[in-house]
Amino acid sequence: MAAGGRYFCTAGRGLEPFLEREVRARLGATEVDCVSGKVFFSTEAAPGELRKLRSGERLFLLLRKRTALAVSRNKGKMLHDIKSLFVEEPKYWRDVISLWRNLHGCEGKRDDVFRENPLPLKRRSEETDTATKRQKTEQVRETVSEEHQTEAGERCVVAGDCQTASETSLEDSSKSSGEEAIANEQLNFSFRVSCRCSGAVAKVLTSQEIGRAVGVTLMKQCGWRADLRDPDVEIFLHLNDVHCVVGIPLFRLPLANREYIKTAGLRSTIAWAMASLAEISAGAFVLDPMCGLGTILLEAAKEWPEACYWGADISDSQLEGADVNIRTAGLMDKIELLKASVKDIPFGKKFKITKDIRVLPDILQEMERLLRVGGTIVLLLSHDVHKRMDDITKCSERDSAAAISDGTGETTTAKALHADGNFSSLVNGVEESFLNSRQTCFGSLVLDGVYGVSLGKTDAFIYKYKKISTAGNQ
Repeated sequence: MAAGGRYFCTAGRGLEPFLEREVRARLGATEVDCVSGKVFFSTEAAPGELRKLRSGERLFLLLRKRTALAVSRNKGKMLHDIKSLFVEEPKYWRDVISLWRNLHGCEGKRDDVFRENPLPLKRRSEETDTATKRQKTEQVRETVSEEHQTEAGERCVVAGDCQTASETSLEDSSKSSGEEAIANEQLNFSFRVSCRCSGAVAKVLTSQEIGRAVGVTLMKQCGWRADLRDPDVEIFLHLNDVHCVVGIPLFRLPLANREYIKTAGLRSTIAWAMASLAEISAGAFVLDPMCGLGTILLEAAKEWPEACYWGADISDSQLEGADVNIRTAGLMDKIELLKASVKDIPFGKKFKITKDIRVLPDILQEMERLLRVGGTIVLLLSHDVHKRMDDITKCSERDSAAAISDGTGETTTAKALHADGNFSSLVNGVEESFLNSRQTCFGSLVLDGVYGVSLGKTDAFIYKYKKISTAGNQ
């Protein structure tokens, strides 16, 4: 089997540009294609390198990508067109599974996938750690919820969540229509189909109907066995108004679930994106003045270990959680924590704007004072604070009217301050007209980019500022 492959990785809304840049830089990816919620690419990188992606959610081996299906009221015809995506010679699926297993490596559940005349697989022992299993399920569901946000205005359904209700019917099909195939099967292999449909397709067919039709097709032609709880492989199908995509998840847990984070705070992909904007260099001093559970510091220290990191927070419970996370990640020698407050008062409450927003100019002035020339400030702001930020930092009415983008809802206020850095290239993905020397009222700070991102149910904005001169001097 030739090295390399074609993949796609899902991303939270607004993180597609970060993921696109990351696959090029980290994996040497080619044929990179970025769409809403997904980045497609080709690479010869090894699985260990693929796992290092930090701005993506779930990584898939790409099997099919084609334009959107023609939608009609004839369900039978539409199901026939969908099933045709999976009708192949058995050798095709053997090659696919062989490639998947090579990439999957030691994560494969069994070594005898292609054994002839297999015995039925045994269920997991009742001694399985149910707490661990429940935790992983919740992590996956959280990621699925995040992926739902990637296509605003579309109705998204994940069959994996709905298939429990249809489990009996699908497994009955496995016993009836697939009895002959199972009796003669040559592969000891189980599978499930996860279907996500949105747009016009979802108005005609449900994900359960599509998943069941695809499942029966695969059982008949491959002799595979349906197992909705603990399958060898998951076949992922996404249909929307733009494309049809079929893939196989490369890893059981999403990339966004970091093994080194004990207690989750800010979404790890958002934290990594913020750290990447800070342009952290060896020997730099990086401060997160409102660190919470320390997620931004953890992502930064893991990726750029040659810098010094400081985290401050006013909350004892947050600092305790951050300390546990730092110890779990083995970064005690990289990150220092201290109890402190910005201007001795809270910056704001989670998901809610308070009167404390009035101190934002003072906070920015203090950040500007601490920052060295060439350093970077990165802020994550709610929609309401984002609107007020324009009023605070723009020097003229003309500038304040030049909004980057709109968002809805409120979100947490999480921040990172890079207290040292170099004066390197600008971040891609920002309109050029917005980068034409938009100096703030603080004189030495220049806005270097604004990115609208999703935190699941809420929207947020990442701001990046660079210090171009000594504070107070133009």
